[in-house]
Amino acid sequence: MKILLVEDSRAMAAVMSVRLASFGYEVTLAENGEVALTHFRQNAPDLILMDIEMPVMNGFEATARIRAIEATQDWAWTPILFLTASDTQENLITAIEAGGDDFLVKSVAEAVLQAKMKAMTRIAALRKRLSVANRLLSEQASRDGLTGLSNRRHMDLTLDLSWSEAREHGRPFGLLMLDIDHFKRFNDHYGHLAGDDCLCAVARALCTVVERFNAERLTEGAFVARYGGEEFALLMPLVERQVYERVAEAVLVEVRRLEIPHRCNADWGVVTTSVGGAFVDAARDELVQMFRTADERLYAAKGAGRNCAVLA
Repeated sequence: MKILLVEDSRAMAAVMSVRLASFGYEVTLAENGEVALTHFRQNAPDLILMDIEMPVMNGFEATARIRAIEATQDWAWTPILFLTASDTQENLITAIEAGGDDFLVKSVAEAVLQAKMKAMTRIAALRKRLSVANRLLSEQASRDGLTGLSNRRHMDLTLDLSWSEAREHGRPFGLLMLDIDHFKRFNDHYGHLAGDDCLCAVARALCTVVERFNAERLTEGAFVARYGGEEFALLMPLVERQVYERVAEAVLVEVRRLEIPHRCNADWGVVTTSVGGAFVDAARDELVQMFRTADERLYAAKGAGRNCAVLA
């Protein structure tokens, strides 16, 4: 367990560090609350032992700032024990109200100190498990269970932020709506397990395209989402028109390159996609209309023979 010991007295810090190290803990020292904040941001300790009266920034203010930082993070919470000269009722109340979880008398007996640290170790371990569980739940809530792409809910949340940024800066926004050609026929002919494999392969191909263009800095923050069924959305905030058109063509090529057999896609013999696009000025146009336009052009691409993109 990593412990951040905040204590302005060098003698007390040295004694307490030795005692904690003898129990097997990793101890980092900070001489005041301001230094403690820096260590907290950089090292994410499992437990903080906080002195109260210190120069520059006292323990109460440092604790309040740490709690403010944690308030911006999901499930973030670090146990904070105040170090006091006496174990009065008033000290306990003040420590809890300041955001601390408990307090320790600096002259605490060795056995009591060790027992407290064992309890804090269990709490720190529980905190980590809760944090991991929360991250997994968050990922599950934002990811499509089959393809691993952003789901519709997460797409909407991310899109709102991206659209607001593009509108604020008067920048263009590109959207591609993609549909796997004759996917129902594919499912009927090859079976739903093969259909699931096909969806996952197409999802990976779309990610490959996005990652390549993002890496080349031709797009900024572009991402793919599963829109529903065999339909995908590729969103490109702050993109230039030529790049938007190149991404659409790259999508068609990358999916064909998979060479997934599709006997019921008679014109091509392999899995292909149809693409409808919209390229808009976020400052002038509406988000809903962008999706409506892209969807209409997707149907136009299907009517034009599929395996093509209609972008304008």
